[in-house]
Amino acid sequence: MFEGISRSIELVKMSWRILMEDKKLLVFPVLSGIVVLLVIATFILPLVFSNGSLSLSTNSITGIVLVFLFYLISSFVVIFFNVGLIACVYAKIQGREITVSEGLSVAVRHLGSIIAWSFIVATVGLILRMIEDRAGGLGQIAAGLVGGVWSLVTIFVVPVLVFEDKGVVDAMKEALALFKKTWGENAVGILSIGLVFFAVGAVGFLLVLATLLLGNPVVFLAAGALFIVLVAILAILATAMQGIFVVALYTYAKTGRVPAAFDRDLVENAFASQARSAGGTL
Repeated sequence: MFEGISRSIELVKMSWRILMEDKKLLVFPVLSGIVVLLVIATFILPLVFSNGSLSLSTNSITGIVLVFLFYLISSFVVIFFNVGLIACVYAKIQGREITVSEGLSVAVRHLGSIIAWSFIVATVGLILRMIEDRAGGLGQIAAGLVGGVWSLVTIFVVPVLVFEDKGVVDAMKEALALFKKTWGENAVGILSIGLVFFAVGAVGFLLVLATLLLGNPVVFLAAGALFIVLVAILAILATAMQGIFVVALYTYAKTGRVPAAFDRDLVENAFASQARSAGGTL
């Protein structure tokens, strides 16, 4: 357990170092977050003024259509900016530098693949949402587990789409092959960065609750506002840093070489268990 915690800290430190060397990488999650908020507002405002005639429940045809459209548009936005992010990261770890606009140009060149992948992501999201709406608490647990597995299994899809120019179906096959070949059970290691930021956020939340003991509503509201800012910052940093590490994992999976910016032992440990298992079946 302690080894895993130590590795998580090291992953954060290494990704953080790269991020601090190239702060423009933060632009992509910031832009993505802003556009997603605009998308949310676009869907929420009509619901507010519809007097209950519209909802995002999947218990009606209208609700299903609205939920799918929301997932489709928001997925497209997130994937589009993620493509720009990983393009810049990939260039950097290869010893090159590209600008934010060049990263976005890469996303534009892959627009067709991004749209196609967004449809698949939105469809899966809709199915999971329908399970949640119809099966209650157990459905939410099942959907959460399936969604987590789906995210891990497909984590290489976007890099394959961008760096290998494959279609979505071929990219999914290649991503699954890379997943099986390199990490398997140890894929959960990629969640280390997220867990660290979750812990920081949890501490912030507890501090906000602690202000209730002061009995001053102004202090509590101020702490709540600061917590919202903290969550936004953590989300931006976590997105950028996870993008950095995913590109490193993809590079290692495809070439067997660890980018110079990453420690070889650390990255190879993320693959070690499944690599030994795979070696036994060859």
